[in-house]
Amino acid sequence: MGMVRKVFDEMPVRDTVSWTAVLSGYVNRLCCDMEAARRVFDEMPVKDGIAWNTMIAGYVRIGDIGVARSLFDEASGKDLLTYNTLLGGYAKYGGVEAMIQFFNEMLVRDVVSWNTVIGGLVQNKRTNEAIALFHRMQREKVMPNSVTLVSILSACAQVGALDVGTWIHAFIDKNQIDLDMIVGTALVDMYSKCGALDCALSAFDSMASRDVVAWNAMIMGFSMNGQSKNALEFFDQMRDHYIKPDEVTMIGVLCACSHAGLVNEGWEIFHSMQQELDIIPKIEHYGCMVDLLGRAGLLDEAYEFIQSMPITPHTGVWGALLNACKVHGNVDIAEYAIKHLVVLDIEDGGYLTTMSNIYANAGKWDNLAKMRELMREKGVNKLPGCSSIEINGVIHEFGVQQKIHPRTKEIYEMIDEISKQLRRAGHIASKTEVFFDLEDEEKEKALFYHSEKLAIAFGLIATDKGMTIRVVKNLRVCIDCHSAIKIISKIFNRLIVVRDRSRFHHFKNGSCSCGDYW
Repeated sequence: MGMVRKVFDEMPVRDTVSWTAVLSGYVNRLCCDMEAARRVFDEMPVKDGIAWNTMIAGYVRIGDIGVARSLFDEASGKDLLTYNTLLGGYAKYGGVEAMIQFFNEMLVRDVVSWNTVIGGLVQNKRTNEAIALFHRMQREKVMPNSVTLVSILSACAQVGALDVGTWIHAFIDKNQIDLDMIVGTALVDMYSKCGALDCALSAFDSMASRDVVAWNAMIMGFSMNGQSKNALEFFDQMRDHYIKPDEVTMIGVLCACSHAGLVNEGWEIFHSMQQELDIIPKIEHYGCMVDLLGRAGLLDEAYEFIQSMPITPHTGVWGALLNACKVHGNVDIAEYAIKHLVVLDIEDGGYLTTMSNIYANAGKWDNLAKMRELMREKGVNKLPGCSSIEINGVIHEFGVQQKIHPRTKEIYEMIDEISKQLRRAGHIASKTEVFFDLEDEEKEKALFYHSEKLAIAFGLIATDKGMTIRVVKNLRVCIDCHSAIKIISKIFNRLIVVRDRSRFHHFKNGSCSCGDYW
């Protein structure tokens, strides 16, 4: 830019193009220099639309939406690009409400405008609004492009909105939209994250060409849904098709081994990464191995593996070890894990809560009291459980013991009916994951109001008999809910699909696809 400015200063005559070239240079360089750009802009004798757009884009780039808006208000002859530039700034930095308000004030919009707002809503997990805006887009006769479809499919994948996702697929077929690798992979990912693997596989097979990302989506779909053998078979097929696996592929394959307890296979795959595939294991791959060993009860081996790691373990690695200690009741190794997690100064109180439960299950009440005191000192709390369910294209969300849903009375009546049916079936609530200082009766009551049970209760009253109930939860499903949902699936003769933080559980006729190994 120094040479650019030297040439510019030596020019005897400068036109709008030369002024704009210098302005664009300051804005678009690697380190955006808006102070220098503003000096040039203020000196410009004539400012055309390109100059205004360049400056607005520059302030959007550095996240200064206030200045970008003031320039927008001053600009003369604003075009669609000017509006879309500022709209993009609102989507990234300005907050959802400001973005929506500005969008609604726009006199002219194109598909980029719609995509910006839909994408902003999806990124902020305001899925219902994103879906509603997509439907509004249809009513206003704006034809979506691949960016629109990928955004809305991503929204469906986030919350398990299979009905809307299926409708989008039908829309793609009806309008003969090319199922390229990007849209096709988004479809595979959506169906996988909604627990509809047959549909995911069908979408995968219908793609004209597939890259490593498409194969990864299918492998991860099998892995998450407990079909580990299929995931490993697909891994072999992928290499048969001369698609080179990448780091994400290996995470999917190692997760598949972890979910099925395939320790030997996991070791072989981990060792093959560097030796055969020229992939240097990263922290995520080490975390997968710790999870694999820990779930299998090989806690000493998992701890030794962490000690031998060539890179510093992060919270995911120690967290995987801690969760395994909870499953297998190993207090000593859990204390090693929590010591490292506390040093890492975690903000997630879930780890401290897990350690509290480990102490409670072992009857170590003094240690438990100290752990609760540490939680108070750090001012952390466990992330509250939240579950969502899609009914007729609308996402309904439930928190623990929340009573804000319009059909709350019916939902709690169904919860009471479920609890009666569970008792008749001989279900005894597992109270190990409820605060130790509650009475047994209060513990049992608290368990029945876990968010996934509320979502399932709503599903039972809001859908016809025999229909599949699909629930997405932000945390790992607890032992009691897992046991209870198995019985609920048999009592009410429903397939209940629950996606928790790490995998799917397909409950049918009193059993779960995970085989109680999760």
